[in-house]
Amino acid sequence: MPAQFFLNVFIAILWTLISDENELQFTTFVAGYIVGIGIVFLMHRLFGEKFYLARPWALFKLILIFLRETFSSSIWVLKHILSPKVNYKPGIFKYETQMRGEWEITAISLLLTLTPGSVVMEVTPEEDYLYIHGMDLEESKEMLIKSLHTFEKAIMEVTR
Repeated sequence: MPAQFFLNVFIAILWTLISDENELQFTTFVAGYIVGIGIVFLMHRLFGEKFYLARPWALFKLILIFLRETFSSSIWVLKHILSPKVNYKPGIFKYETQMRGEWEITAISLLLTLTPGSVVMEVTPEEDYLYIHGMDLEESKEMLIKSLHTFEKAIMEVTR
């Protein structure tokens, strides 16, 4: 991946030197860098590696997914809180996770805990099961499992 980055910077420098006549401009360098991204993307298979901007793009998607899940679960929790009847049944369920390693387990636990209406209570010592408390399991268990699958897929894109 460093070779792809350095090739991209080299393309941007060449672009700047060829395009500018009297003085060097940062905007020309940025334009060359963007052109270099396109060229390196088309050539990244020759390096035998993933495209070097794939991981930052996956991290950006993970942040957007987290914001979407936080917003939708906040709306759901607000509906339950503002309803005139207290009609929810909290509970705990066991979820088998595909996450491996301390970073991935911590990330999935924090992302789920930060979304309203759910808390990761415990991780088994083998790190393959999560115990999750949900605000209303009858209604929200499927939504929680869907969120967990979405988070797991996005985290694996970032880490693997």
